[in-house]
Amino acid sequence: MVEGGIEAETAQVIKNIETVLKNHQMSLKDVVKCTVILADIEDFSKMNAVYSKFFVDNLPARTTFAANLVANAKIEIEVIAAKK
Repeated sequence: MVEGGIEAETAQVIKNIETVLKNHQMSLKDVVKCTVILADIEDFSKMNAVYSKFFVDNLPARTTFAANLVANAKIEIEVIAAKK
């Protein structure tokens, strides 16, 4: 968990996703669907500002909702990626 609020956590989660994708010879360009879970839906605009900086070349389909997250996390992101 990183400190710095929703912006820092969003950036770290997406960097972690990039690392996993790279291990499979993929990148964020291969992401076709994201599910974003926020601890507080009021963080949507702050999260979206960071999220949009990472998904520049493609904007995958996305579902966003709020739920209780473990370990006081502010965000969780699940992705589906497909090789083209």
